[in-house]
Amino acid sequence: MSDEVLVEEFGNVAILTINRPKARNAVNGTVARGIAAALDELDARPEISAYVLTGAGGTFCAGMDLKGFLTGDLPVVEGRGFGGLTESPPKKPLVAAVEGYALAGGFEMALACDLIVASSAATFGLPEPKRGLVAGAGGIMRLPRRIPYHVAMEIALTGDHYPASRLYELGLVNRITEPGAALEGALELAGKVAGNAPLALAATKQVIIESQDWPREEMFKKQGAIINPVFGSKDAMEGAAAFAEKRAPQWKGE
Repeated sequence: MSDEVLVEEFGNVAILTINRPKARNAVNGTVARGIAAALDELDARPEISAYVLTGAGGTFCAGMDLKGFLTGDLPVVEGRGFGGLTESPPKKPLVAAVEGYALAGGFEMALACDLIVASSAATFGLPEPKRGLVAGAGGIMRLPRRIPYHVAMEIALTGDHYPASRLYELGLVNRITEPGAALEGALELAGKVAGNAPLALAATKQVIIESQDWPREEMFKKQGAIINPVFGSKDAMEGAAAFAEKRAPQWKGE
């Protein structure tokens, strides 16, 4: 793993940290490839149930490294998108821990996460139009699905910065913490998620994401194809046994 993407494990939660604090964690090709490689490896490990994505030095991510962009260093991974994440997020739940700026591609990476914990001092924005660019890493597609249409239009068209408190009011941010405590809050939330059965978590996430485009008459059939294997899993039997025996379940991801 590159020094520009750090991976730590806390029990069954893995933390991925963009480690370019002097560049406000702007994403270059190395960061994008590092995140994609880390997620590929961690998704294959049943003992890891959830992830936290954060940035070093008090900033989440200021977006694309524009200096790298000018030299042809594109922060995109084939099949995974910007930051190695936005086109194909991981199968397991992903929590963003946002301090400081989450701008442009940084905001889009947060939008690719399943949950967002932000410091009260954090700011979000899609300033691409101010630079002659477009938020093409999912921002202008995901944002109007998460918050009211006209507010999404304002954020996308003005390119202005918006405080975490405003996005919390809109339901985009799950939890607000004191400045400097976003990672702690994200770890707490990720730990609560990761206490559940891995196969059930992955199936639940998949259905929530994919069902938005399912025809009404096919919804339960498509859902069944995803969730039925979970009901027949060893973890399902373990969950029932643990409940009956009044003990904590021991998940195997099987």
